[in-house]
Amino acid sequence: MLVIKGLSKSYGGARPREVLRGIELDLAAGEYVAIMGESGVGKSTLLNLIAGLDVPDRGTVALHGVEMSALDDAERTLLRRERIGFVFQAFHLLPHLTVAQNVALPLSLNGVPSAQIAERVGAMLAAVGLASAAGAYPRELSGGELQRVAIARALVHRPLLLLADEPTGNVDPETAVQVLALLREQVKRESGAGILVTHSAAAAATADRILALTSEGLHPVTK
Repeated sequence: MLVIKGLSKSYGGARPREVLRGIELDLAAGEYVAIMGESGVGKSTLLNLIAGLDVPDRGTVALHGVEMSALDDAERTLLRRERIGFVFQAFHLLPHLTVAQNVALPLSLNGVPSAQIAERVGAMLAAVGLASAAGAYPRELSGGELQRVAIARALVHRPLLLLADEPTGNVDPETAVQVLALLREQVKRESGAGILVTHSAAAAATADRILALTSEGLHPVTK
């Protein structure tokens, strides 16, 4: 499903700083993994490279046999829109759209009929406990509610690959349990693949396996 080989990335000018070196990862269909690591070790950078939001210095990322580096910007955008769901730490909701319109955006961009959009958005907002907030705007919501909207938007188009960057960082413990169950359920139901980046050992424990990201690469962690 997802195959990463020799992935490396550096940032900076005359004296670049190597953030990732020689990352290897192979995810099968239906597999859900958690990646943990210290702040600054490159977890978010890794997700951005997987999603095609950034390009590696060396190595490859292939999703369902399609290699990201072989695509141009427009093709990567299309692949991301159709096959990837990304939960960002910073939400990235559009302030001028309602909650329902924000969640519907991936479906609209993918040309899903309006009747199906309404049905799927309603079901997804109910799943994250925000059915009553469909007509609200992002400025009217709390941080935890914004995070749940972002999660609904990432899941509504049933992505082949789910990438979640600290998805429970802004929600209360009870909501965190619901969110983590929803993320796992989505991966399993769609036979896709999922990567959860988290600092929380409890959150990581919901994954099939846990990997630690260090300067030496990805290493398995015993549950």
